[in-house]
Amino acid sequence: MLILIGFVVVTVCIFGSYVALGGHLGALYQPFELVLIGGGALGAYIAANNGRSIKLLLKALPAVLKKSPYDKTLYMELMALLYVLLNKARRDGLMTIESDIEEPDKSPIFAEYPRILKDHHLVEFITDYMRLMISGNMSPFEIETLMDQELDAHHQEASVPSRALAMVSDGLPAFGIVAAVLGVIKALASVDQPPAVLADLISKAMVGTFLGILLAYGFVSPLSSAMERRNDASLKVLECIKVTLLAYMNGYPPQLAVEFGRKVLFSAERPSFSELEEHVRQTKSVKKA
Repeated sequence: MLILIGFVVVTVCIFGSYVALGGHLGALYQPFELVLIGGGALGAYIAANNGRSIKLLLKALPAVLKKSPYDKTLYMELMALLYVLLNKARRDGLMTIESDIEEPDKSPIFAEYPRILKDHHLVEFITDYMRLMISGNMSPFEIETLMDQELDAHHQEASVPSRALAMVSDGLPAFGIVAAVLGVIKALASVDQPPAVLADLISKAMVGTFLGILLAYGFVSPLSSAMERRNDASLKVLECIKVTLLAYMNGYPPQLAVEFGRKVLFSAERPSFSELEEHVRQTKSVKKA
């Protein structure tokens, strides 16, 4: 939502100031300049990417316009879920959570945390590594190495749309210059026309430079940055799971393991020590009841 508000502010401030200074919006209405710049940037994007990259972008665009799901409430649910699973494993043995791990959709534990269960990638990450823990064939160091490799692959894949948009943003001013140069060529070819006609042609040519810069830094670049921040948040939640599970595998009790996970979160979403402790205490009470 904030990105839409930002786009409105950019549009109102720039065009509103132009009108307030005595400019006429009709002079900026150059649809073929938009076709030239936008079409050139789109063609360059298609040429530089493959079908998979385009699909990732189409999937990421609607998501970035929505509120990020990675808030404090989700992290509290996540750490409560990890605490319950690890506490059950410590109390009754790792094999007792095997049915929860193999079929999380049917697990009464996962059912208590619908936001986590709804995120297929989070559930898969938790269950995959808990399955490896249950197998007992891998050391904490080996599992940590595997986690790091998966997190790196996740970050690279999730960053494909934002990096592609950043490249488009870098190219838009150049396409604006192309449009301006073509407009100047057209104006020079009409040098025999009256000064008023030449001035009109040159002003239209300058619109291309204006549009290229505006689209780049007012719209596409902020969109790319918003995607990158969302990618960082999606990576951070996986790091929280990683640190929690590794702390448990290294011998820490579940309550301390989730504290390890809490410490890696960004400060804006990180619950305080007392908030997490109270949440875990409530979780204990509910499970005992």
